[in-house]
Amino acid sequence: MLRLLAAALTLASVAAPAHGDELTIDGVKRTYSVQIAAKRPAPLVLALHGNTQQGSDVESRTAWPIVARRENFTVVFPDGLNRAWADLRGSGPRAGYRPPAGTDDIAFLMAIVDKLVKDGVADPRKIYATGLSNGGAMALSLACQHPEKLAAVAPTIINMTDLFGAACKPAQPIPVLLMNGTEDPLIPYKGGLGTSRFAVPGFWSTAQTIAFWRKINQCETKDASATDLPDKDKDDQSTVTRITSQCPAGQDVVLYRINGGGHRLPGGFPDAMAARLVGAMLGPQNRDIDGAETIWAFFKNYSR
Repeated sequence: MLRLLAAALTLASVAAPAHGDELTIDGVKRTYSVQIAAKRPAPLVLALHGNTQQGSDVESRTAWPIVARRENFTVVFPDGLNRAWADLRGSGPRAGYRPPAGTDDIAFLMAIVDKLVKDGVADPRKIYATGLSNGGAMALSLACQHPEKLAAVAPTIINMTDLFGAACKPAQPIPVLLMNGTEDPLIPYKGGLGTSRFAVPGFWSTAQTIAFWRKINQCETKDASATDLPDKDKDDQSTVTRITSQCPAGQDVVLYRINGGGHRLPGGFPDAMAARLVGAMLGPQNRDIDGAETIWAFFKNYSR
């Protein structure tokens, strides 16, 4: 069934393909694609795929290539081994595939960053990470272990777990944007066990995940504001509320709550070929905002 879902999510690329490259980490060949900015050094975004996917899925089914070309930043689409990421949940329960034992994805992703900085492609002050689901957990893992190298992170359709929280001890604050759907059948907005047959138990709620990062970033515990965004698409079964936090300058924590949204990144174009199948399995995709556009608007405010 997971393979069927992965196939249903396939969509032809709408942008020029990025350039493929590879690194060897602990004797294992690792692959990624990179779309390099015209002017260098430039900001760098690591865009991490979800479980059962590859980097090419994020490249072809999101606006990241389009936004990067227009805004002149470099975007990288890495490939997780076995279509999965070794995030800080460790051996805890997870849906979908697992990476091979001993996989060090922190080392892999930091090696990409170091290479592109050394080559003069990436500005070391403006390194960002985002990801979908398992990729979102991996982006948060980078924030936990290397906040000194990242200017901001934006995990989407993911919450933390007890194992993740215990392992996450960032040495300094880092701006965080979360984007979660209230009707996500895999990563339940209110925590616990989702309604999907593939769901696993133990997720924190989005409120608890936000509270964790507010504490790390020395923010107030309560919401600073909650703004309902325009309902541009009346047919997408969802709306968006932007929730901010009262934090010290440069340490913001922001949540985009997708009211009625499923396990899908909001987007300006469809994220799947078999729309009905994916909708039935993962819930609605919001089209009032675009995930990549919204995340980049957040990222570009921060530098190290």
